[in-house]
Amino acid sequence: MLNGAKLKSIYAKIQTQLFYMIPEKWDRIYLYAAVVEKMNHLETGEMFFYYYPKGLLKKNPVNVYEVPAKFNVDENAYMKLVNQLYDTIQLLRKEFEKAEERVWTNLTISIVNLKFQIEYNYEDLQKSPYTNEERHIIWQYKYLDYPMEKLSKKERKVIENYLLQEQFENKETKNHTENMYPKNIHNIVEYNQEQVAYALPQNKKREEKEPEVVPEEKKLDKYELYKRQKEAEKHREIFNSLEIQEKIKKNQILNF
Repeated sequence: MLNGAKLKSIYAKIQTQLFYMIPEKWDRIYLYAAVVEKMNHLETGEMFFYYYPKGLLKKNPVNVYEVPAKFNVDENAYMKLVNQLYDTIQLLRKEFEKAEERVWTNLTISIVNLKFQIEYNYEDLQKSPYTNEERHIIWQYKYLDYPMEKLSKKERKVIENYLLQEQFENKETKNHTENMYPKNIHNIVEYNQEQVAYALPQNKKREEKEPEVVPEEKKLDKYELYKRQKEAEKHREIFNSLEIQEKIKKNQILNF
């Protein structure tokens, strides 16, 4: 029998890890993970997750792969956090094995309106008619509300075949939903409002610095402030052009 207290502890850990890895305010989170056990108990799998930034003008989901470049976070350090999250997903699966419950092969986690929902799926991924890439396309269509008209011809074909096949299949799923309470969790990005400085927090606490006293003669006049604002706008334009280039990573999948 599953240990309810242990499961709740793992669910809470997953939530905390996700919140910590998202560097801005968000509305919704969606995560997919698969664990496939092969010969000699060797486990392989994949994982990807997206979040929707908070705000009326930010409606496109952000892929985990975009975070390091988008927010100038060290990629190696960030990928370690991703690996730790996947380790927790594997730990969740082991709880089902220990309880001798039917073990799922993949799951989808959604966090919307302070509700944590996890959908367990039991399909045999090794016999799946879809490739990893095709499953990713199908998952995006189902959970991220990707409209058909925005998909490529190849992607539309995958979705059409999926929708046709779904009419004749009755896949078994199991759902768990629980309410969440707002948590004051610091994310990986620390903000400096004057010059957007991002960094992964260190394990040790930062020493608090006394605010620097600026002599009267060094205070900026209006013209100097104006020049600095223009320079900041120029940097933002460069950043935005680089951000567009990062969109090519949108459909990548992290494999384990």
